[in-house]
Amino acid sequence: MDCIESIVQQTIPGSYEIIVVDNDSRDGAKEKILAKYKGVEWVEMGYNAGFARANNAGMRIAKGNFVLILNADTIILNSAINKSIELLKNYPDAIGCGVQLLNIDGTTQISGAHFITGGLNTLLPLPYLGRVIRYLGYKLKSTVPSVQHVQRDVEVDWVVGAYMLIKKEALAKAGLFDEAFFMYAEEIEWCARLRKQGKLVLFAAPAITHIGGGTSSDYYSTEETENGKNLWNKKGRQIIVSNMLRIRKQFGIGWFLLMIGTYVFEIPVFAICLLIDKIINDSKVIYSWKNVQDYITNMAVLLKYFFKMLLNKKYFYKVA
Repeated sequence: MDCIESIVQQTIPGSYEIIVVDNDSRDGAKEKILAKYKGVEWVEMGYNAGFARANNAGMRIAKGNFVLILNADTIILNSAINKSIELLKNYPDAIGCGVQLLNIDGTTQISGAHFITGGLNTLLPLPYLGRVIRYLGYKLKSTVPSVQHVQRDVEVDWVVGAYMLIKKEALAKAGLFDEAFFMYAEEIEWCARLRKQGKLVLFAAPAITHIGGGTSSDYYSTEETENGKNLWNKKGRQIIVSNMLRIRKQFGIGWFLLMIGTYVFEIPVFAICLLIDKIINDSKVIYSWKNVQDYITNMAVLLKYFFKMLLNKKYFYKVA
């Protein structure tokens, strides 16, 4: 409700419609919200449809000239919606934008990024191969793709899905989110299609609070000790599958095979390097044999979907 209240308080009355899509929450929020906010339109999915399908359901019935994908764990600050619409209207050839995302304490979050060919940056979280790739990146003076401090308006390849403002006219050719995705990477793949219709911009002046930014930061960050932990838990399983799906759709079969091959090759590298680490300096090793075991489990899940992804078959990649 805080998100909706912030929209009401910080946006010009009559200039917007609010569509809430419910992924089978069963928390009693519907009755409270509809009782307090008479103009809200409520869409029941009836199951946990994930990010892409839920947002598509909302976009299909949206009536305005702009559509705003907005997470429920956000707070609109200082008329950010109206400001970003006006900025987008006046930015040459732009069809969409994001804004500066902030933590509750006012510190900045990653708000968008640039594409890396083949999605090579998704290799950075790998426990040991990721270190080698990171080292080579530093040596080659590669540009960090993520944009966290939006000090000036900047064109990007994709914006974080917590706040995505898009001109509705762009959807006719770009389409909606790909509904094969359950969660993670779907906005990146969508932005790749949107970018063919025009520019995507991060605006420096408008800002919103993204309360759940800690979770997304784990996903978008390239800091090894934080992001690496996600490769062997359930969340990591979904991230890996979604990343590979995005790479297959955006970059094609060649990059898809290379990336999956590298992830699988990490299995013996992980085990051998961990053994060496434990022999040399056991007290400082940050990984465990349980991590190796769970990483293998996640790779087995990924390979279960291999041929479906390779052949680009219609499927809903929701990992159990």
